[in-house]
Amino acid sequence: MSDLQRAWAKSKLGLVPEPFMEFEEDNEEQNGDQLPELPEHVDDDSSSASSVSSAGTIIPTPSQKLFARPQGVTRGRTLEPIPWTTYFERELHLRSSDSPGLTFHAYMTSPVGKGPLFVMHHGAGSSGLSFAVVSSEIRKRLPSAGILAVDSRGHGSTESPESSELDLRLATLSADLYLMIQSTKEQMGWRELPSIMLVGHSLGGAVVTDLAYSGRLGTSLLGYAVFDVVEGSAMDALQSMQTYLSTRPVGFTSVENAIDWHVRSRTIRNSVSARTSVQALLRRVETTDASRPWRWRTNLGATQPFWEDWFVGLSKKFLGAKGGKLLLLAGTDRLDTELTIGQMQGKYALQVFPEAGHFIHEDIPEQTANSLCDFYRRNDRSALVLPPKVSDLLKQGKKV
Repeated sequence: MSDLQRAWAKSKLGLVPEPFMEFEEDNEEQNGDQLPELPEHVDDDSSSASSVSSAGTIIPTPSQKLFARPQGVTRGRTLEPIPWTTYFERELHLRSSDSPGLTFHAYMTSPVGKGPLFVMHHGAGSSGLSFAVVSSEIRKRLPSAGILAVDSRGHGSTESPESSELDLRLATLSADLYLMIQSTKEQMGWRELPSIMLVGHSLGGAVVTDLAYSGRLGTSLLGYAVFDVVEGSAMDALQSMQTYLSTRPVGFTSVENAIDWHVRSRTIRNSVSARTSVQALLRRVETTDASRPWRWRTNLGATQPFWEDWFVGLSKKFLGAKGGKLLLLAGTDRLDTELTIGQMQGKYALQVFPEAGHFIHEDIPEQTANSLCDFYRRNDRSALVLPPKVSDLLKQGKKV
């Protein structure tokens, strides 16, 4: 702002203090072409804050901190990757006896006592680190909870034989997830599985639903949560998937450059989560284009033969599997007919977060953690106190 403009503003308005004017000018100089700061995530238990149908005036609660400084990219706009050790206590390498050379990778924080184990499966092209920040938020609310965030085959740090044919059929991925849960039990020396909450995003939602529907986890499964995927909209979206993939950069000059792209394109709307998860999506390769050596770890275009298999029958299985059911969406337009009817009949819990993008758990990790923790508490069987059996009362000589 020029001296003339400042003098005019002061003389006309008379209410703008000089320090504010200087702060505004400093911001203009610092912003340049840098990333805009992201809004602070708000913990709000009111239904009006998360309902897409609430079009009336919403009175802000004190917890919203409307005048607090926004979180997000810190001043200076650091894009430095955050290591996985910030969020998890260990990493696991789980080998498959059926597929020699295939070693699954997962991030683990052990449950405490009789705490639940949240088993998390990412979407196509992503990795277990996409759940890092939301896992931290879950632990803040449920300190006894454990987290197992897996890398599926062909993703993250899971290693597959180079000569092996790509197999990402839903049945294969579901069997892989069951194997990883059982292998974790053996490696951790657990006598039995803890109470399990399955959590899946996009493709991962289809995988955890299929595993829940199979019944292989038995009474260990308390419930399952699916993030932003339903059969109808997923099948429709497949029509334009290749078009979307053609708009992504082929590679990046550095990991920081990739983080920057994810935040600027609003693929991931939370810079802290982007700094944590993006690094696992890339690997450095020798290419003819030395200016962009960081390339995508997973070739999503090559997974096209499996796309329909992932989502066909998803709604039926989601409604039919045993256990509690939670669906988190970024918009009600994603609901198909079958799920709309099921929701009206109260067959599952539904929460909508219109302020989030497709990566709900990365964009708004605090709200997602609140939903998951509340979902666990509603389905926690250990909290139930059953009345004594009549036969036991009679044996004790008590009148019934």
